[in-house]
Amino acid sequence: MRRAHAIVVFFLIASLCRAADKKEEKIKPADSIPELQQQIEKILKDTHTPGVSIAIVHKNAPEWVTGLGIADVASQRPVTADTLFRIGSTSKAFASMSILLLADQGRLSLEDPVHKWAPDVWFDNPWEATDPVRVVNLLEHTTGWDDMHFREYAKQAPDSMTLKEGLDYDHHSRTSRWQPGTRMAYCNSGPPVAAYIVEKITGQRFEDFVEQNLFAPIGMKRATYFEPPARAATTLYHDDGKTPYSYWHILLRPAGAINASANDMAAYVQFYLNRGAVSGKQVVPSADLDRMESPTSTWAAKDGMKAGYGLSNYWSVEEGFVYHGHDGGVEGGLTDMSYMPDYGVGYFYSINSGSGTAFDKIGMTIRAYITKGLEKPALPPVASLPANAADYAGWYEPDSPRVDLAHFLERLLGLSLIRFHDGRLLMTNLGARNDEYLPVTGGQFRHVSKKNPPAPVATFELLSLNPEGRFMQAGFQTTMKQIPGWFAVSEIVLTAFFLLSVIAIVLYAPFWILGGLSRRRRRPAERAMRIWPLIAVLSLVAFVVIFILCSDDLIERMGNLTPWSFALFAVSWLLAIAVLASLMSVVRASGEVRRGVRRFSIVVTTALVIAAAYLAYWGIIGIRTWA
Repeated sequence: MRRAHAIVVFFLIASLCRAADKKEEKIKPADSIPELQQQIEKILKDTHTPGVSIAIVHKNAPEWVTGLGIADVASQRPVTADTLFRIGSTSKAFASMSILLLADQGRLSLEDPVHKWAPDVWFDNPWEATDPVRVVNLLEHTTGWDDMHFREYAKQAPDSMTLKEGLDYDHHSRTSRWQPGTRMAYCNSGPPVAAYIVEKITGQRFEDFVEQNLFAPIGMKRATYFEPPARAATTLYHDDGKTPYSYWHILLRPAGAINASANDMAAYVQFYLNRGAVSGKQVVPSADLDRMESPTSTWAAKDGMKAGYGLSNYWSVEEGFVYHGHDGGVEGGLTDMSYMPDYGVGYFYSINSGSGTAFDKIGMTIRAYITKGLEKPALPPVASLPANAADYAGWYEPDSPRVDLAHFLERLLGLSLIRFHDGRLLMTNLGARNDEYLPVTGGQFRHVSKKNPPAPVATFELLSLNPEGRFMQAGFQTTMKQIPGWFAVSEIVLTAFFLLSVIAIVLYAPFWILGGLSRRRRRPAERAMRIWPLIAVLSLVAFVVIFILCSDDLIERMGNLTPWSFALFAVSWLLAIAVLASLMSVVRASGEVRRGVRRFSIVVTTALVIAAAYLAYWGIIGIRTWA
């Protein structure tokens, strides 16, 4: 599962981090493998990360394939190049390659409707008659489906469970929220449906098909979708590097269940660098890898943008270089597999901890080493702004949420103002002020940052006008929709009004609590007007705190009916009840209430009513994450 805990912080942290343009720490490139090893071992020590599996590979041969650190803390068993790590969503590419192999044989087409091959798989697409969900949409994440729900993530599926049984366990997330083949929204259930199509056509279990046609020919001798013997694999740990996770039997194995070693992944990276050939034998046609690296089904791709998410393979720009590949994450494990075919070099690494800090630092360290002698790609010349650029100036909000339940917050935090000045596109939002993009061709733009090297490819596009309005594509995951300026400003003002009211309630509370200790200052008629807004704010704080406290075990705690998930459900209702009680106390206020108290209560209660209505509209009040 691609960074499975992107869903972990699905309310606050993820949206803020997505918007921020972080200044990356400068890494001194290692001059040798021993120096690189020292740098990585220091990162492991500093971040309390037990171990890492690494492969640095060139087209002709691997340069460094190893394991560093500890595979199992309790036994102090070391990581080796043969130790199996969970590679998460890096697994998805095998579903795409399997489909392409069948397409090469003429047994199906990427443009086939899914219902043609898997009529027994449930999904809901209101546009099915005119815009059916097609096989390509499953693999490019353009079905419009919501990502898997907590209940699906939390299901511990025995290795004996079939793929169809996994798909039948819960299908409610597989509902298209917009026309398929328009926007990209990462969805872990798409590739497993494609894998089921492989089973329907071949009559083989998907895992067996992959073993026979991909693992074995590529040279991935130890790779497996199933739980390996304990001594063959690493244990996965919480961020503290000490507390282990139990083995996660993923419900839909094709989405992210593979265990693989550094040796396995070295062969896999070299397979990409040699364009599908292994020891001179073509395992997968080179054209198939070209197709995997080329998105086709989003509005942006149809408008000509080359960068994006293809068939389980996406573009990324790091320190001015363009990579292809896929990352992955499970609870307690993070993976990156990236390569640059033009330079004939790639890498893989996987850590047995959920530490994002360790993961990012190791990645920067490896990339600094492999690119230290390489010349950055040439920057495309700056073009003129498109003639209709002015029509795209204005306010935009995110309109392609990965997790639908997070949309209520993402759309507010992601509000962006687009304007054009001096031949450039400038974007201002919560994460950046006047973020700069230079025109490349047509409606495409490349990012220019004062903090990081400029992007050598276009990653931003003004999408062609369509009946739904004006849209822009920011990166390959975020589609933004233009909204009226008055609407955006109203949202900003109301959000600020709510936040100021919350602050006022919190600041006011100590004074009336202390004042209530004095008999002369007790005012029973004002009691309800004071206490209910405070209870509402404390309920909201408790809601956020519950998520923060659960962050290390969010899937287990929220995907099942637990004290944590029930507490979240309860405090959401307490928030609604407290807001209603606050409103009633204002309406019923008697003449004994002081004018200042009445006015204050009217203001803060109005803010709370607006917030509660907004949360209720987006399904947060009464949320049942286990359902």
